[in-house]
Amino acid sequence: MAVLGIGAAVLLRPETASGAVRDGLTLCFRTVIPSLFPFFVVVSLLLQLGLAGDLQRICGPFMGPLFRMRGICALPLLTGLLGGYPSGAKTTADLYARGELSRQEAELLLGFCDNCGPAFILGYVGAGVLGSPEAGTWLFLIHAAAALAVGMTLCRLEKERGPGLLRNNLPVKRVAFPEALTNAVSGSMGAALNICAFVVMFQVFAALIPVHVPALAMGALEMVSGAGALEPGKIGFISAAAIVGWGGLSVHCQAVSVTAGLSFRWHWAGKAMQAVLSAILAAGVCEAFF
Repeated sequence: MAVLGIGAAVLLRPETASGAVRDGLTLCFRTVIPSLFPFFVVVSLLLQLGLAGDLQRICGPFMGPLFRMRGICALPLLTGLLGGYPSGAKTTADLYARGELSRQEAELLLGFCDNCGPAFILGYVGAGVLGSPEAGTWLFLIHAAAALAVGMTLCRLEKERGPGLLRNNLPVKRVAFPEALTNAVSGSMGAALNICAFVVMFQVFAALIPVHVPALAMGALEMVSGAGALEPGKIGFISAAAIVGWGGLSVHCQAVSVTAGLSFRWHWAGKAMQAVLSAILAAGVCEAFF
């Protein structure tokens, strides 16, 4: 019935649907592809050239005590916090496909490694929507702290890690540079276009909703539209923290599209926990600093 309703809305409001498609494509060409495609290429190259082996040695001393995970698991966490949705999920899937993560490790990482990047939070939400670069800085710090706290919690709930235990390093595969570059460019463009398809689709869904939807509810569906509907102030700040912590169904679909074959049981729980914890931290920051 929901699909039939959407189809009817497209037929009855074709101008609205077409306008949403144009807006979605504009967003993809101006923001999504320029920010994600080069980042995907660089991360894919580093993986194929053997960065994972170095991370096992460098990051093991703090990944073990904090998350009870091997050093290689730091890479999806870092790419997620720096590159934004769904960089962390894609890096996790790439490491799992290369045999450098166990299934248990990969599925656990999906619960806290897929995060919103600083460019969106600082530029769009902070400076653009809330009108305060300082608010954007606080939002990113809250977002990162909540992700780390959720990760430390989930990693203590999951006891089984499969063959990739802390003291066991899975083999790292290295690829010659010409082959690595070819794989990185073709694979990254395919992933970026796949993500754009979901961005456009959810832009259409959001535009076809016939009634006014509160910003927080809209953000649960599509993060950009929900954040853009917020008003500056305490409520807007707290709501923004919750929206970027959850990510929206559009972001979750993007993550699913780049992680085929992995269970999302920890992902759903982790993002829900991160949204709630982010809102709590944001409320505390409002009382203390604003």
